[in-house]
Amino acid sequence: MKKIRIICIGLILLIGLCGFVDHDAPHGSGIQFFKGSFKEALAQSKIQKKPVFVDVYAKWCGPCKKLKKRTFKDEEVGNYFNKNFINVTVDGETAEGAQLLERYAIRSYPTLLIVDNQGNVKTRASGYMEPYILINFGRRIIP
Repeated sequence: MKKIRIICIGLILLIGLCGFVDHDAPHGSGIQFFKGSFKEALAQSKIQKKPVFVDVYAKWCGPCKKLKKRTFKDEEVGNYFNKNFINVTVDGETAEGAQLLERYAIRSYPTLLIVDNQGNVKTRASGYMEPYILINFGRRIIP
């Protein structure tokens, strides 16, 4: 009887631990986002001569969370975007985010933009994207 209890407790613990493992998350480094403001990213864009990829999100947004959890962590996505863009993410519900919402007429989250070093939009999209779709989005600007 004691062995059955130990086995049951072991199974319960194992099942509980499996719930904390993210089986859908891809492995790899993913997109490395610039640690600064949008304006600083534009300045970096001039220095590195790369366009800026902008993710405008909200903390409560389900598709935004999924994009961050899955697509942005994809190794192939990271390799492509890290090589070709200055990547920046902005919370649309901050002061900086409010400026971007107005400047780019953003009406939904997530909104993804690729802008030149002057902040002019080269392409835009909104909503969740699978990794291969996000790469194709970037290839509209840099093949």
